[in-house]
Amino acid sequence: MQLTYGVKDRPSFGRVIIFAFQQLLAILAATIAVPAIVGNGMSQSAALFGAGVGTIVYLLFTKFKSPVFLGSSFAFLSSMAAAFAGGVSMSLGYLGLIIGAAFAALVYVAIAIIVKFCGVKWISKLMPAVVIGPTVSIIGLSLAGNAIGDLTKGNVTHDVVSNALNETGDAIVEITSQVQNASPYLCLICGLITLFVVVICSVYGKKMAKMIPFIIGIAAGYAVAAILTVIGLKTGNEAMQIINFSGFANMKWIPDFTFLTAIKGFGEINASYIASIAVAYIPVAFVVFAEHIADHKNLSSIIESELLEDPGLHRTLLGDGIGSFCGAIFGGCPNTTYGESVGCVAISGNASVITILTTAILAIVASFIAPFTTFLATIPSCVMGGVCMTLYGFIAVSGLKMLQPVDLGDNKNLFTASVILIAGIGGLTLNFGKVTLTEVACALILGIIVNLVLSAKKQ
Repeated sequence: MQLTYGVKDRPSFGRVIIFAFQQLLAILAATIAVPAIVGNGMSQSAALFGAGVGTIVYLLFTKFKSPVFLGSSFAFLSSMAAAFAGGVSMSLGYLGLIIGAAFAALVYVAIAIIVKFCGVKWISKLMPAVVIGPTVSIIGLSLAGNAIGDLTKGNVTHDVVSNALNETGDAIVEITSQVQNASPYLCLICGLITLFVVVICSVYGKKMAKMIPFIIGIAAGYAVAAILTVIGLKTGNEAMQIINFSGFANMKWIPDFTFLTAIKGFGEINASYIASIAVAYIPVAFVVFAEHIADHKNLSSIIESELLEDPGLHRTLLGDGIGSFCGAIFGGCPNTTYGESVGCVAISGNASVITILTTAILAIVASFIAPFTTFLATIPSCVMGGVCMTLYGFIAVSGLKMLQPVDLGDNKNLFTASVILIAGIGGLTLNFGKVTLTEVACALILGIIVNLVLSAKKQ
């Protein structure tokens, strides 16, 4: 792949700011979605601040050789929910978020120490291209449903109250659900406009237009959505109201940092609670480790430099683990390397690590600029869906590209790749109590087992 800017290249100051803003747009939706899903008063601005801090820590550990942004991890959603389970106080729940992130970081540190002394050759044998390639594809394909679902969604909703029998069937309970106002067809139009502008700029664009297709695409989709929304507000037509501007009325200038609330929980902590947090976080950290390797293998193929060798897997693990913990102190969310960031690097052709550093700084600064973060939050789901179709699709295709040198005429390779793809696309997941092995983790583990069994055959 031809990169316009390599890892060590330094674009001009103006370009770096533009490229960093594009990276921020690429990772924004997922980063602020995690605290919104967990709820319990978690701050989206604080999560953005934590992601910026975590990314800077990661860059320091990797000696500024790995151009990827760390954002809020969806893998820990159930773990974070466990921190607030059982009716614990808000302060203790927030403290649990930090303790859990510390446990996850310890897992990464332990694996990093093992890798440091044992090397990474065992990983290459355990996870060759025939295993890693399809797994990377699954990372993109597992997100496909999110992108397509967002294509028909706006941001304006209203509450609908309905009645239903309770679990015992002897009483009526009210159920409140949210229904969007906007027409899904108008949302789809905005999403497709975004998609085609991104694609056209990336393929036919000249100079800067080719390198910032996401900014141009989001601007185009947002403009159309804004025009439709204004018309809808003026005419009272709810079907045309795609963007929710109400957030500007209740802006918060200072993020609600996790540690400020967590401090109050120290007086309530006990051994039983710590044990429950450990059980919720530690197994998930091992699952995310598998995705960590897949992401870095993918990024390595894009920048044409093996990151597991230089700066080394032990450094990427330490950066990811410690960066995740630092991010959780401020935002509550453990971080992870983002496929959206990798896709943005690949499509824009800009692998400059200075861009990632600037993105991290921009995320930190932006978390204190309420109008800016509020504006970013108003970008409708349909517009981000159009962007994510390209980002997630590129991840899937880049995984398939890793299979190019693999001999699929050999049944050993054919069956290994087939099992991974079907398990991942089929959505194979396993639940062990509060721990969920995602489809990516299940597909990877199953692929490793199949490959080892078939590799035992004598040639």
